[in-house]
Amino acid sequence: MAYDPNNIFAKILRGEAPAFTVYETDHALAFMDIMPQVDGHTLVVPKNDAENLHDADPVILGETIKVVQTVAGAVKKAFDAPGIMIAQLNGSAAGQTVFHLHFHIMPRFQGLEFKLHARSPEDPEKLKSFAEKIRQCL
Repeated sequence: MAYDPNNIFAKILRGEAPAFTVYETDHALAFMDIMPQVDGHTLVVPKNDAENLHDADPVILGETIKVVQTVAGAVKKAFDAPGIMIAQLNGSAAGQTVFHLHFHIMPRFQGLEFKLHARSPEDPEKLKSFAEKIRQCL
């Protein structure tokens, strides 16, 4: 499949779609997942046209992983989570639904179950407050 420049993450990167931004560098953007599996579910995307891990420029991928590491630490602290889950899916068979490389950062607690992903949008005010809470921990 060829990269689709009209996917939602590409639109967010171009400023054509809204997002609750958490952190940004020259190479990557972190923002709240609007259909989170848990409170604090944050996404990190590289600022290039990579559909998945296999398409990623290694230099930009390295810079993106630095953002994943930074934001994961802030999410852990903001939600006082004993664990952090990092997920990255490649291809529809793996569950990828937006075909722009992205990393999921989710705070994890013993016994806390995931909500189904991509089912219903979260309250925007709640996402806004989560983004601010994470930014304060950067």
